[in-house]
Amino acid sequence: MPIDSVPLLDVQPSPPTGGPPARVFADVGPPLFEAIREGRHRKLALQVPAGLLRNAHDLAARLRTETGLPVALVARACFGACDFPSRDEAAGADAAVVLGHSPIPNVAIPMPMYFVEMRTAGGDPGHLARIVDAAGLPKRLGIVASIQHLDLLPALTTALAAVGREVRLGTGDRRLYYAAQALGCNYTTAQSVASEVDAFLFLGTGRFHPLGLAFAVDRPVWSLDPLQGTLEPPIDRARLIARRQLLVAGVRDAARWGILVSTFAGQHRGGMAAALQARAEAHGRSAEILVFGRLDPADLEGRALDAYVNTACPRIALDDFSLYPRPMLTPPEFLMALGELPLEPYRFDTYH
Repeated sequence: MPIDSVPLLDVQPSPPTGGPPARVFADVGPPLFEAIREGRHRKLALQVPAGLLRNAHDLAARLRTETGLPVALVARACFGACDFPSRDEAAGADAAVVLGHSPIPNVAIPMPMYFVEMRTAGGDPGHLARIVDAAGLPKRLGIVASIQHLDLLPALTTALAAVGREVRLGTGDRRLYYAAQALGCNYTTAQSVASEVDAFLFLGTGRFHPLGLAFAVDRPVWSLDPLQGTLEPPIDRARLIARRQLLVAGVRDAARWGILVSTFAGQHRGGMAAALQARAEAHGRSAEILVFGRLDPADLEGRALDAYVNTACPRIALDDFSLYPRPMLTPPEFLMALGELPLEPYRFDTYH
């Protein structure tokens, strides 16, 4: 089979048909409260990302006051819209409020959900454009943003044009709700315009998304924090890729593999795991499929396995690999280790 037609890389969740509705709101305010009251729910679950945990109890109290409903606060922080609360975590709730994320169009939800994107208009477009210009970024720029800062893009694009930059905003695949949006598992908005730009600018806070973007596109990636007005230097992509290639090379002879499968609806790729298991066996290796919800490094200790391949969120392998007792690869890296894919070009494990 030709390397470029390896089908298991496209074994992805299918778009949902029917199911509970998803509603989207910019922030926590009257439109959200009114929609919840109209929904005639019995009980709400509230899920927040790590960055909002400090305010979670105040938000839960506000929801109770404004809607008159009991609210169960999900204790664990969520990673994204792929990681919404299960029915067990929702503690009898018949609807959920999810903060900081937008829906993933091809992921079915288990109950009615209210996605609150926590949009912010923070950042002076003219000031941010002057920062980019002073740093000497290339003329042709692609921009990718976290959900909170998408509203800034039209004005920032205009301001960047005024300082001589040509901006491209890409459109993603069926997993992305908005143009120019970034997900930790999907940067197809950037990949769709990569051939038209010389560099990418990530608009948002933190290092999670720009690091993922650097893995996904072969272009320099700068990170612009619109709230602090700071521009981080470009990420050393060559170093990131070299480190992963070295890891792949080190497990080419691994005989016993563990294939990790998440039970989260937005991360579950059981079909891919089965295909990877068959590939391993075709190359004379053994492979055991291990199913989990939230993965704890301690769960993998003491096992008679040489290495793992992770079919759940790709960032588990790319960002947290040092936490695990054995090497952990993404599915494309696993095919590299088996010799079915070349080390170059590096392939990011994109969820479609």
